[in-house]
Amino acid sequence: MHPDAARWIELLRLTPHPEGGFFRETYRAEETIASAHLPARFAGARAFATAIYFLLEGRQVSRLHRLRSDEVWHFHAGGPLVIESITPDGAAGRAVLGPVPDAGHVFQHVVPAGHWFGAVLERPDTYALVGCTVAPGFDFAELELARRDELLARFPQHRALIERLTP
Repeated sequence: MHPDAARWIELLRLTPHPEGGFFRETYRAEETIASAHLPARFAGARAFATAIYFLLEGRQVSRLHRLRSDEVWHFHAGGPLVIESITPDGAAGRAVLGPVPDAGHVFQHVVPAGHWFGAVLERPDTYALVGCTVAPGFDFAELELARRDELLARFPQHRALIERLTP
C-alpha cells in the first residue's frame, strides 16, 4: 500500500466501501426532505445532503454504480483519479480529478443522478483522496451496483470500460 494512503486511512478512520476503496461519512444533514417533496425515484425521506471522504490506492477501482441523486466529487490529495460514466442514453463521459489544472485535471466534478459511474487511478503507483457530496443525501439502500452482464447487453459499445469497472 502507498504509505500516504495508509496514513490517510488511519488518520481519517476510513473503512472499506462496498464499491471499492475506503471511506467515512463526515456529514449528514440533520434536516430531511419528506418523500412527498422528492421525485418519485426516492423511496423515502432523505437528508438534505451527505458527504464522505473516499480513497482509492494502487489498482483499486470504484466499481460502476449509480445513485438517485447528483454527486459532487472534490479532489483533496494524491494523484489523478479518472471518473468514468455512462449516461442513461449510452454516452460515455470522463473527468480527471487531480492537482494539475494545466494537465486537464479538475478539482470538482458532478455526476448527475441516474448515470452509471466508477473511478480508477490514472497511475497505479499512487492514491487519490477525494470527497463526495450527495444531495438529496445518500442512502445505502438505494446504491445500485452494476451487473456486468446487464450493462454489456445495454451498452456493448462500452465493453472495455464496463469490464474494467465491474467484477
